[in-house]
Amino acid sequence: MAIWLDENSKIIVQGMTGSEGTKHTRRMVASGANVVGGVTPGKAGQEVDGILVFNSVQDAMAATGANVTVVFVPPKFAKAAVIEAVDAQIPLAVVITEGIPVHDTAEFFQYSQNSGKTRIIGPNCPGIITPGVSNAGIIPSDITKSGRIGLVSKSGTLTYQMMYELRDFGFSTCVGIGGDPIIGTTHIDALQAFQDDPNTDAIVMIGEIGGDAEERAAAYIGKHITKPVVGYVAGFTAPEGKTMGHAGAIVSGSAGTAAAKQEALEAVGVKVGKTPSATAQLMREIMTKG
Repeated sequence: MAIWLDENSKIIVQGMTGSEGTKHTRRMVASGANVVGGVTPGKAGQEVDGILVFNSVQDAMAATGANVTVVFVPPKFAKAAVIEAVDAQIPLAVVITEGIPVHDTAEFFQYSQNSGKTRIIGPNCPGIITPGVSNAGIIPSDITKSGRIGLVSKSGTLTYQMMYELRDFGFSTCVGIGGDPIIGTTHIDALQAFQDDPNTDAIVMIGEIGGDAEERAAAYIGKHITKPVVGYVAGFTAPEGKTMGHAGAIVSGSAGTAAAKQEALEAVGVKVGKTPSATAQLMREIMTKG
């Protein structure tokens, strides 16, 4: 059991014939993911390592039964690619592309919400992995194992670090949701999915400065999540008013600071580490107590 990605996931890659798409398709296949096709308009009939390319998501789904798409399409074409996936009613669209204009993301996310058929993860994210089972995106597959911890993170590199730090326990599913101002799947979505997953015992939530997503997640945890949660907020040393890396990581006044987020999380019983390693240690203690 896992959230959103399991042994029944059949993956297509939009943009598979591009350099990034080809490289990461090979990595996904090597990690055991069932990649059943690619999509590049005008290149139907071509193959990448024996995987057939189709002109459209609809064609690919009809031929392969695909239920997940991973989007490696350049930013200026990404909106059209995601809308095409939503129109085809694919259940899960993992948008890896970074640099998509915020108004484009707002448009395709609202479009997916209106359709009610497609979950979007991302954009500007590393994707989702259920270790040992399936991998949709760019998350390394060999740094952890299958286990009973759920991980949801705004940061790609911190996703990888936490997976490695807790590799002796392993993970049910790891979800990188991305750090843009507008994203599809949120911390709250993932927290609820892990709460409902019988094979997830505890949850690591990684946030970062900027916005109020972590504060909203804290409020949600207080009301709806009974499993133990540990947290980390990237950016404790960030100067006020400075944009740090991710487009969404902007602090204004006390709102959006790491300290404010830590306070909100601790108020509902979430233990927050000052470093990723300290956060991993908090989870280690929870899992050891059993």
